[in-house]
Amino acid sequence: MKKFFADFKAFISRGNVLDMAVGVIIGGAFGAIVTALVNILLSVCTWGVPGGIKGLVTVLPAANDAQAGMALGLNAADLTQKFQTFTTDQFNEAATFIGTQANANDPVLYGANILNAKYTLHGTTYTYNMSAVIDWGTFINAIISFLIIAFTLFIIVKIAVASAKKRADIKAKIEAEKYKKWAEAHPEEAAELERKKAEEEAEAERLKNYKPATTDDVVKLLAEISEKLEKKAE
Repeated sequence: MKKFFADFKAFISRGNVLDMAVGVIIGGAFGAIVTALVNILLSVCTWGVPGGIKGLVTVLPAANDAQAGMALGLNAADLTQKFQTFTTDQFNEAATFIGTQANANDPVLYGANILNAKYTLHGTTYTYNMSAVIDWGTFINAIISFLIIAFTLFIIVKIAVASAKKRADIKAKIEAEKYKKWAEAHPEEAAELERKKAEEEAEAERLKNYKPATTDDVVKLLAEISEKLEKKAE
C-alpha cells in the first residue's frame, strides 16, 4: 500500500501531468468566459429577433402524427386541431383549455404543467418536443466560440514559439562566446575541432548530393566494360 501511494505521488509530481491538469482547469474556465462573451455578443446582434438568440430556430413541418403536437383548443371551429407550435400569448388559453377538459381545481396551473412537459420555449414560441428543430442560435454560438478559442490558441502558440526561439538564440550566443574564449586559450585544439567539423560538413554535403546508380547507368557501365574487354581480346 505504501508503494502504491509512493508511485502515485511520483506520477502526479511529474511536470507534464501537473501542466496538463492546470491546462484543463484553465481551459474549462476560459471556455466558460468565451461562452458568456459570445452569448452577450449574439444577444446584442439579435436584439430585434423575438426571443433573442434562443428565437433563432427553424421548426420543420411535422412528418408524421407523432410530431403534429397536441390539441390545445386554440381553434374554436375545431377543438381537436393539433398545434406543433404556439406563441406565449396563447399559453394561458391553451393551459386553461387543457385544465378545463381534465376538470382540474386549478385549470391554468394544471394545463401549464402539461404544456411545459410537452413543449419547449424557443424565444417567444413554444415548440412540440417531438418536432425536428434546427437551432441556429446554438450552431452560430458554437462556430464563434470555436473561432475565438482557435485564434487565442494560435496567439499563445505563436508567442510560445517566438519565446522558445529567443531563448535558443540567447543560449547559442552564450555558447558561441564561451567557445570563442576557449579557442583563444587552446588554439591547437580549436583548430583540430574546426578541421573535424569541416570534414563532417563535407561528408554530409557529399551524402546529400549522392545519387544512387540507376539501371540505365549499370547497363551502360557493363556495356563499356564489355567493349573494352573485346578490344583487349583482339
